[in-house]
Amino acid sequence: MKVKNILISQPTPETEKNPYSELAQKYNVHFEFRQFIKIEGVSAKELRKERVNFLDFTAVIFTSKTAIDHYFRLCEEMRVTVPETMRYLCMSESVALYLQKYIVYRKRKIAFGNGKFDDLIKLIQKYKTESFLVPLSDIHNQEIPNKLAKENVQFRSVVLYRTVSNDVKDIDISFYDTIVFFSPGGIKSLFENFPGFVQGEKYIGGFGSTTHAAIKEAGLRLDIMAPRPEAPSMIMALDQFLSEVKKKK
Repeated sequence: MKVKNILISQPTPETEKNPYSELAQKYNVHFEFRQFIKIEGVSAKELRKERVNFLDFTAVIFTSKTAIDHYFRLCEEMRVTVPETMRYLCMSESVALYLQKYIVYRKRKIAFGNGKFDDLIKLIQKYKTESFLVPLSDIHNQEIPNKLAKENVQFRSVVLYRTVSNDVKDIDISFYDTIVFFSPGGIKSLFENFPGFVQGEKYIGGFGSTTHAAIKEAGLRLDIMAPRPEAPSMIMALDQFLSEVKKKK
C-alpha cells in the first residue's frame, strides 16, 4: 500500500521547518496534525478529598513537564509554599530544567536520570530516608509505583491530571493511510470519536510501551514502533518505515 497522507495525533509543530517537514519533502508525503487528547487538571477540592498534603513530603518525583505544571498549579491553588529544602528527582535533564519555570534552579536539590525509570531508581536509592510524592496522570504506567514499592521507599502516587478525549469527529479518518499515536489516551479517543473504526490496510504507529500495548489490546496492528534501539524517536521510525515502503513500490 502506498503512503501519501499521515495523521499525527499531536499539535502542529511551532515552526514550518521541522523534522516532519523534512520527511514530507524527502518522501513526497503529507503530514496532518491533530490532538486526539487533552489534559485536564485535578482540582484542589478533589485533592483535599483524597487527604493529600504536599507538605507531608520531603521529595517529589517528576516523570514529565506536565506533572511539574500541575504540581505547582495546585500548590498555588491551595496556597502551599514549597520549602527550599524540597528535593526534586526528575526523569531526565529536560524535565529537570523545566523546573526553572517555577523555582530558582541553582538553589534547590535537583537530580535527574537519563529518561528511563530504572536509571532514576538508582538516584532514589540514595535518598531512601525521604518521603516521596509521585504526581501522575490517571493513565499511567503501573511500573513506576510497583518499582518504588519494591525498593521499600516511603512514597505516595497521586493523580494530579487526567487525559481526556478531544472531539475530532470532523476528521475524515478514511483519508489517511497512516495514523501515529503517542499515548494510550489517543487510542481511546480514536474509538470514542470513530466507534466503527476498522484498520484494514491502514498503517498504525505508536510511541512508547504503554501505547504499543493499548494498540494491540484494541485489536489493531502495530506497523511503526518507537522507541527501539535502531529508532529511538518516532521521526527515525517513520523515516525507516517510509524508506521501506518506497523500496516496495
